[in-house]
Amino acid sequence: MQILHTSSPKETAGMNTNALRNQFLLERLFEPDQVLLTYSHYDRMIVGGVMPTSASLKLQAPDALRAGFFLERRELGIINLGGSGTVTAGSTTFTLNKLDCLYLGKGTSEVHFTSLAADNAARFFLLSAPAHRTCPNRFMAAADANPAQLGGTATANARTIYKYIHPDGIESCQLVMGLTILETGSVWNTMPPHTHDRRMEVYCYFDVPEGQRVLHLMGEPEETRHLWVGNHQAVISPPWSIHAGCGTMAYAFIWGMAGENQSFADMDQIAVDSLF
Repeated sequence: MQILHTSSPKETAGMNTNALRNQFLLERLFEPDQVLLTYSHYDRMIVGGVMPTSASLKLQAPDALRAGFFLERRELGIINLGGSGTVTAGSTTFTLNKLDCLYLGKGTSEVHFTSLAADNAARFFLLSAPAHRTCPNRFMAAADANPAQLGGTATANARTIYKYIHPDGIESCQLVMGLTILETGSVWNTMPPHTHDRRMEVYCYFDVPEGQRVLHLMGEPEETRHLWVGNHQAVISPPWSIHAGCGTMAYAFIWGMAGENQSFADMDQIAVDSLF
C-alpha cells in the first residue's frame, strides 16, 4: 500500500507536471491477481483495485493500518468495472456484474474477491474510509440506483448519474459513492465546477476509449492545474480543489467522498468566468 500525504494549495501551485501526477493521479489501479491500495491522508481514504483472474484474492490489512483485519475500523464501497465476479464477506457471497455496487460495514472480518471467468476478469474498484459505527452490508445493482438524467447537449454534458452509497440509498458511516456516464457527444463533467471544503473526493475514470484521454481540472479556482487521465486511472481531489473534466470522447467515472458530512448538495459553486 502506497501512502500519499497532503499538499497545500500554495505547494500544489508550484508543482510541475510530474509532481502533480505523482501526488494526485493513481495510474495503476488494476493488475492481474493483485490487490493494489493507496492510502491518502485526505480524510484517510484508501483507494484500491482488485483484479482476480485464476484464483480468489483476499483483502488483507496492510501493516501500516495497524489492524487485525482490513475492516476492523473501516467501511468499504465496491463497484465492479469489469466482467462478473463475486465478493465473499464472511459467510455471504455477493455476485457483482459490471456497475453493481456492494457496501461492507465496519467489522466484516474477511473479504475475498473472485472472477467468474478468467478471460473476462472482474475489476473491483474500492473506496474505504474510517468508520466509527457499523452499518449493514448491502448490495445494490446498477438498475436499482435510481438513475437520473442531468445536463444537456447544448452544454455537452448530457449524463446519467447513479447514486449508491448516500443518505437516501445504502447507509454508511461517512462514505458517499456513485458513478456518472456521459452520453455520446457529451464530454464535460461537473461544469460549472465546485469545491467542498468539508470533504475530499476521488474520481475514477473508466470506459475511456483506447487512445483517448480525459483532461481533469484541479487546483484552486484562481490557480487551476490539469492532469491528462487514461482509462482505469483515478484522481485524488483535495477539499480545496475544483474537480471537473473534459474528455476527447464520452466516458464514465466513479465519484466517492469522505469527510465531515454526507450531503450530496454540500458544495460551493464556482462561476465559470471566475476560473483562471
